[in-house]
Amino acid sequence: MAPQPGRRAVVRVPVATLWTAPEAVRPIDCPALAGSPDVAAWIAGMDRDQLVGDCVLTQLLLGEPVRVTESRPDGWVRVVALGQPAAKLDADGYPGWLRAAHLADVSDAAPAGTAPADIAPAGIAPADTGPSGAGATGSGRAASGPAASGPAVPGPTASGPTASGPRASGPTASGTAADGPLTVDVAHTALRTEPDGDAALTGVVLGTRLTPAGPAVDGRRPVRVPGRPDPLWAPEDDLVPLPAERPEAEQVLAVAERLRDLVYVWGGMSTDGIDCSGLVHLAWRRYGITLPRDADDQAAATSRVPLDAERPGDLYFFARPGRRIHHVGIVSAEPRGGRRRMLHACYLTRRVVEEELPADRTATLVGAHRV
Repeated sequence: MAPQPGRRAVVRVPVATLWTAPEAVRPIDCPALAGSPDVAAWIAGMDRDQLVGDCVLTQLLLGEPVRVTESRPDGWVRVVALGQPAAKLDADGYPGWLRAAHLADVSDAAPAGTAPADIAPAGIAPADTGPSGAGATGSGRAASGPAASGPAVPGPTASGPTASGPRASGPTASGTAADGPLTVDVAHTALRTEPDGDAALTGVVLGTRLTPAGPAVDGRRPVRVPGRPDPLWAPEDDLVPLPAERPEAEQVLAVAERLRDLVYVWGGMSTDGIDCSGLVHLAWRRYGITLPRDADDQAAATSRVPLDAERPGDLYFFARPGRRIHHVGIVSAEPRGGRRRMLHACYLTRRVVEEELPADRTATLVGAHRV
């Protein structure tokens, strides 16, 4: 039975794709629509132009919460992705369409007291964005929709992004919550039915948050998985505790650097394929920080720093005159003599690359920001 309007649900597959409309999907998208989606095969089957089809809005990872707003008899549901702020589109998160088969009702997600770690993402206070306008350009990604006077990000606000998810009563000596949520810290992992059993879920990606269900056995940790009554088992070495303390920006940059040469996919937000703002969102998500999903909203939620004062891990934002911010990259080195470098998911090369800003990119640089 499909989740009903007005109810919350959680993603039950490793990666679920959020679409602009059911009618927008293409024949090439079938692997991403299957009951057990094969996102890697979907991306591998697309040509250069299909990788940037604007029918994809974003992607949600295993355990991410949604609010269902509409249900159709053909297996589609309209949802708001509660863990991906998009203030100009919906005050609660990112709206779009999912396959109902990719969701589990919250009541089926986990036993009492073990709700998914993402169910209440932390908020981010708005900050000055600098130049902005209407529309998006073809060199990056900015969601379309009515402009808002400022981001109204869900959850409690603070002076900047804050760590999300439940916390134990206090951090351990290593700065992590003793029994709090875990985060996948490898590009892909598999969850098994038993410590030495068959793989039940493959392709669980970096940044996925999992709720522990007991101590490790033979190097595998039991975790709660939405839609499954019994825990599944993950390699203990593939998981790290969600930090209780804010990371340094250079730590986040190091996570993003692990995705160098990953294919660019419009709306992608996984280690199978990613876009510019997805790279930023996912790298900070690895450390429990919830940033908005789109580049222009990320600019609004972060603090401007003077050019030449930026540091590795800060963000560069780009916009053409009179238009909304359309691209974001992560500062990868301190500027030297007016020359700047960044790591970014590049629309033009269709890859995550680290490079010096070429002249045409520098011409659209509108500012540096700090998370």
